[in-house]
Amino acid sequence: MIDAVQLILLVVIITLTVLLVILGIQVFYILRDLRKTVKKTNKILENTEDITEGIQGPITAISSFVLGTKATSLVTLVGFIKHLLGKDKEEKKENGK
Repeated sequence: MIDAVQLILLVVIITLTVLLVILGIQVFYILRDLRKTVKKTNKILENTEDITEGIQGPITAISSFVLGTKATSLVTLVGFIKHLLGKDKEEKKENGK
């Protein structure tokens, strides 16, 4: 027959087995949800990459335009100042003679 100790051990083993099976099922669900979350995050990152690539072209064009106008304006301004200074020097030379 079964002693009291053997009966207690049997109950403990069955209880632990049931708890481990339940725990394993819960871990499976957690990992499945984690997999879904990673897939959704990957989709979000891909969409973000597409959006940034779409915005990059116009921003680059605007930046090039602004830098081009700044450079052109600066060259024009420098030329204008040199022209004015050149006329001032010519006037001083004419007045000095």
